[in-house]
Amino acid sequence: MDPKLLDILACPICKGPLQLSEDKTELISKGAGVAYPIRDGIPVMLESEARTLSTDERLDK
Repeated sequence: MDPKLLDILACPICKGPLQLSEDKTELISKGAGVAYPIRDGIPVMLESEARTLSTDERLDK
């Protein structure tokens, strides 16, 4: 994922910043508590496609 694109993208729910997951398969929004999938190199920024972060993920454990 292009770092410039990551700087431009914002969470559609909370409008906050996104972080690339360690395995580079999701964009994580700590503010909204969700993770958006990346499919074929394209982030799917739909609330209906996002998964809810676990408590450990929210606390960075």
